[in-house]
Amino acid sequence: MQIVSKGFEYDQNFRTTMSTAVFRKLSEFINAYCGIKMPPEKKILLESRLNKRLRHLNMKSFDEYCNFLFSPTGKRQELIHMIDVVTTNKTDFFREAMHFDFMRDHIFTQFKESKISKANIWSAGCSSGEEVYTICMVLEELREFGSGVDYSVTGTDICSQVLEKAALAVYPEVRTMPIPLAIKRKYFLKSRNATEKTVRIIPELRGKTNFMRLNFMDESFDVPNIFDIIFCRNVLIYFDNPTQENVLKKLCSKLKVGGYLFIGHSESLTNMNLPLIQVKPTIFRKI
Repeated sequence: MQIVSKGFEYDQNFRTTMSTAVFRKLSEFINAYCGIKMPPEKKILLESRLNKRLRHLNMKSFDEYCNFLFSPTGKRQELIHMIDVVTTNKTDFFREAMHFDFMRDHIFTQFKESKISKANIWSAGCSSGEEVYTICMVLEELREFGSGVDYSVTGTDICSQVLEKAALAVYPEVRTMPIPLAIKRKYFLKSRNATEKTVRIIPELRGKTNFMRLNFMDESFDVPNIFDIIFCRNVLIYFDNPTQENVLKKLCSKLKVGGYLFIGHSESLTNMNLPLIQVKPTIFRKI
């Protein structure tokens, strides 16, 4: 299929290459704006992802795209779309399950003993919401067995597209394969269209959640609560060490004293000046 635009025939399979100068300009901007490292070996990846935006905008070159992106109109209209295609969104239900086990078996036991009536939880870098709804399923199961502790879960991400998916809470049925059948039957609704093979989180769980856009590079984090638990897993790996520490300090400012922080299995807080003590590998408590 071809689209005629701006006086030339535009092929939807069109690809163009990015000059080193344009890559340097974009990578420096991406790093400054959202903290994501873009070393030279990621040039082809960035080029591939942004070619989609060139096709959408009917542009012939990355120079043209850059001129638009950094214009006042481009900053209003295109910046959010550029960040959406640049960010990596990888998540699964019950990913790194030991964190959810610890939350269920230890943290919420403490909350019950302390007679805490409600816990506020933050999934920072929530992607399309699988982590948020996993938290909800675990805690809903606890409530059924008399934990007595209510909860709410806030999910944030810089990517507006995945936040829309998270709020909609519709997933391909194949994504729920790792979830025990009894849990799936309780917390997912099957599509009435048998050919779609999709499921949706039940309204009762969706009602426990709130999703909002947040950039980790913001000077402060405008989230609605001080949290009892923060999940920030497999996000820090995209930042350099000084940026990691700066992000973690801002996260700690939103974490209650005695609250818990979960990070990804490949992440580390070594040599960082933070008000945290390690409880288990990748699990920390604010002091």
